[in-house]
Amino acid sequence: MLVWERPEPPDRPVPAPLSRERIVRAAIQLADADGLDAVSLRKVAAALDVGPMRLYGYIASKDELLDLMVDAVHAEIRPAGDGWREVLRSLAEATRQAAHHHEWFADLIGGRPQLGPHALARMEAVLAGLGGIDVSTVMPVVAAVDAYVIGTVRREIAERRAERSTGLDKRQWQATFGPYLERTFATGRYPALATLVREAPHLNADQTFETGLDFVLDGIESRVSP
Repeated sequence: MLVWERPEPPDRPVPAPLSRERIVRAAIQLADADGLDAVSLRKVAAALDVGPMRLYGYIASKDELLDLMVDAVHAEIRPAGDGWREVLRSLAEATRQAAHHHEWFADLIGGRPQLGPHALARMEAVLAGLGGIDVSTVMPVVAAVDAYVIGTVRREIAERRAERSTGLDKRQWQATFGPYLERTFATGRYPALATLVREAPHLNADQTFETGLDFVLDGIESRVSP
């Protein structure tokens, strides 16, 4: 029986009452503060001031805990809008926002579909908003948007982590490596790249995300519109 179906132990009159919700909330707080390396059943138990063995009545393994954490974040993703394009844009933006709020979330999404109740509710909201798209096309459409969002947020979060580990923000990094690039471009071996760096508009992360999302949605529209 999967963790979402398995009943919790009955309440007991103990100094520190437990529930899956409390356990998951504590685990998310640890992960938000210090990443997934900070999450273990022992550390979660310590945060809740209980013995680790008490958690096993609610959660059988760390993998189950991670599944529950991901599903809890899916509760923050509720796509809405009039028409399939607004729904898909809402899906993309809400997923990105959740990943920015919980950086570890980006490490766990993708791969096999999430089947927790909140993840299923998210997908139900998406599919309900795609009524104008043929059922044979729906899953590739959603997969295309998800792939774009997951790839983008992982890159953005990798940039954040690089800033923290190096102590250099984007402008400082550019200032450090700019002279090297100019010397390299001066050799004439990379004319297309030099033109891009010198002449293309330098969009911020939000602008880059929205522009790329428009490209994805425009491509979908070209295939699904009558």
